[in-house]
Amino acid sequence: MRKAWTAGLAACAVALGVAAVAAVASTVPAPAVPGAPGTRAGGQPPRPVTHPGTVRLDVPQRQQPFTTAQCERAYGIACYEPGQLRAAYDLPPLYRKGVTGKGQTIVIVDSFGSPTIRQDLAVFDKQFGYPAPPRFTIIAPAGKIPPYNAGKNDMAGWAGETTLDVEYAHALAPGANILLVETPVAETEGTTGFPQIVAAEEYVINHHLGDVISQSFSATEQTFASYAQVAPLRAAYVDAYDHHVTVLAASGDSGATDFGLDEHTFYTRPVTSWPDSDPLVTAVGGTQLKLTGGKYTSVAWNDTYDNAATRYFSLANNPVPFASGGGLSEFFARPAYQNGVRSVTGARRGVPDIAMSAACDGAVNVYSTFPGQKAGWSLICGTSEATPEFAAIVALADQVAGHPLGLINPTLYALAARHAPGIVDVTSGGNTVSFYQGTPAALHTVTGYPARPGYNLVTGVGTVNAASFVYELAGVPGH
Repeated sequence: MRKAWTAGLAACAVALGVAAVAAVASTVPAPAVPGAPGTRAGGQPPRPVTHPGTVRLDVPQRQQPFTTAQCERAYGIACYEPGQLRAAYDLPPLYRKGVTGKGQTIVIVDSFGSPTIRQDLAVFDKQFGYPAPPRFTIIAPAGKIPPYNAGKNDMAGWAGETTLDVEYAHALAPGANILLVETPVAETEGTTGFPQIVAAEEYVINHHLGDVISQSFSATEQTFASYAQVAPLRAAYVDAYDHHVTVLAASGDSGATDFGLDEHTFYTRPVTSWPDSDPLVTAVGGTQLKLTGGKYTSVAWNDTYDNAATRYFSLANNPVPFASGGGLSEFFARPAYQNGVRSVTGARRGVPDIAMSAACDGAVNVYSTFPGQKAGWSLICGTSEATPEFAAIVALADQVAGHPLGLINPTLYALAARHAPGIVDVTSGGNTVSFYQGTPAALHTVTGYPARPGYNLVTGVGTVNAASFVYELAGVPGH
């Protein structure tokens, strides 16, 4: 995924020796990690555009949403409207019962935000017949947001990320309030941007402004000098744990590898990213939805060799590492809630925990008009899509429970262990990826992990059937 972090923020430095937290997350300092991997070859195929955690397909923007049939006919990939996601996750039965996220607030954290998000969401809602959120608030508690500059790729990328996050959190939880929290420094690799994110999230948590926090960004663990750089940045997650706020983070879009500190080259061995690897965070991986005969099924997302999905980013049909991020943390030991899946994780924290739609061959429609692009409908994919989708599911469960659920990971693994109907195994695919890199450019393959029954390091415990899962997560008998 694309990400961004900044160092320091002494005011947020907190020790993790809190007894309640230690019981959940056993943390071990990691040794210093090497610098960024190899150099990018001048003649190498261009890397995908993934700012910050979205993959935007370079198809012509339209004045009407793309239908699945149009995408398959014109581009050789599937694409979906939000109503199709609602059907895929069996959400309509909940809506008919009034379970829409009413009374809950989804917090979306993005650098810079989008200057046109209010009007873009209004057009999105009108197109699909959705009501406006009961309340849509935008705040910048970590400092003044710089003026939008269409010439800055980071700002345009974050505007696209913001659009995706807001539109799809709202689409799946139409009755929930949306709180967009903008930060003034872009998150990239290493610590850049993270102190501002921590400060903004602590403000939200300490002022009781939201129930579930959606983070569509991450940084490769190895781009931090050591665990000591990460430790003070965990302050917001400790705070969230203490205040019973659920925190989600995308697991990344590069399969078993991820970007180095230069944000261009990939590691040639398995790595994972933070904050999704944090034991106090729920890591959201990616699946590919498949529509056959009116029925949706899910497989692990891996578009690496799907030439129709990657042709916008690669020359001569070369592979592009587009797949569900997942693997074993080098910073965190296995938390207690993963003891039942130790045969997969060993002694380490495994990610992701859960998965939702993220595939580029299965991208979703978003509407945006921010400067620097043609206004209209476009296609976006990535675990940045999956994360706000799952945030919406959590908001529905919060409504059913009548209170915020806080850290949901222990419940997720308990539900999976008893084969609860709301947990849907994802048993096909994997996150092994390949790419060309180096001088001269050479093909590298990073061997990842297979999807399989039960927990796996591609889709976690699986995906969800929301009609059952929402009640199971809330601990309330279904009706």
